[in-house]
Amino acid sequence: MTASSVEALLMEHAELERALADPSVHADAANARKLGRRYAELGQVVGAARELAAARDDETAARELAAEDPAFGAEADELAARIPALETRLAELMRPRDPHDGDDVVMEVKSGEGGEESALFAGDLVRMYTRYAERRGWKVEVLDAVVSDLGGYKDLTMVLRSRGTDPEGVWSALKFEGGVHRVQRVPVTESQGRIHTSAAGVLVYPDTGEDADVEIDENDLRVDVFRSSGHGGQSVNTTDSAVRITHLPTGIVVSCQNERSQLQNRARAMEVLRSRLQALAEAEAAAAASAERRSQVRTVDRSERIRTYNFPENRISDHRVGFKAHNLSAVLDGDLDDVLGALAAADRAEAVGA
Repeated sequence: MTASSVEALLMEHAELERALADPSVHADAANARKLGRRYAELGQVVGAARELAAARDDETAARELAAEDPAFGAEADELAARIPALETRLAELMRPRDPHDGDDVVMEVKSGEGGEESALFAGDLVRMYTRYAERRGWKVEVLDAVVSDLGGYKDLTMVLRSRGTDPEGVWSALKFEGGVHRVQRVPVTESQGRIHTSAAGVLVYPDTGEDADVEIDENDLRVDVFRSSGHGGQSVNTTDSAVRITHLPTGIVVSCQNERSQLQNRARAMEVLRSRLQALAEAEAAAAASAERRSQVRTVDRSERIRTYNFPENRISDHRVGFKAHNLSAVLDGDLDDVLGALAAADRAEAVGA
């Protein structure tokens, strides 16, 4: 961390402040939101830098006054003791970040082994992430959902968006959620009261949308249209407005049915497809550069778990970082701060040791 690098960020923050004060910038809502996120992110750096500078100035002043009044010596020593912690915090805020940390997230939740019980658990996960998003003040938009007979989800795609004022961003919070989530409990379909194990898969990727640096050949797409359906499968639209796009080279399938017209659904589905392809390209690049690649959902198999939700013991366990807590009911109600914090701390420690 150098003085020039701090100064450069302070200047960028000031420029963003001027830009956001210009009404014409807000004509492009997406760009304004992007600038707002960066401004909020740099706000943390600016605050830490100013606090550090004030502490240093106050220490210098206290040392000078101590020459005339020894009582100021204790204040100077106290300030000197605070400065290393402030320097560490500023350095932490300025370390290279994941370039997608400020992005919104597309999340897919899929049932797997376990039949109807798995679909019900997928529904629990959807509710968990939705409640967490509400706690953070994020907006949740469901793009497509296939509902099971008992009200769970066989497959659901949703977008989680920040309001533009969250300095951390949605991706920074949820990027480690991709993988197989395992549940151990007595299913509602179990008449003998036996505990079953089933699994649901979660896939997360940044919602890069139109900003994704990928080219899509229309000849590589198969586009199917169908009638939108609501909860339980009932039709909610009398026209074939829902759209399903299959990217033939990769086999990626994206559906959208929440918009009012086929054209709007197709446009939104294409944005999600670009995000998927961007994430795939970045994952392949990372795999080529490193032997260790964070995998998400290859198959929704109970053995490929990242986390276990044990209902009889009210326990949640994240197997990647050894996190355990006995507050499962609170976690499923959206209280994810502790487990997400443990994952973020492990990632920071790994970055420092790299």
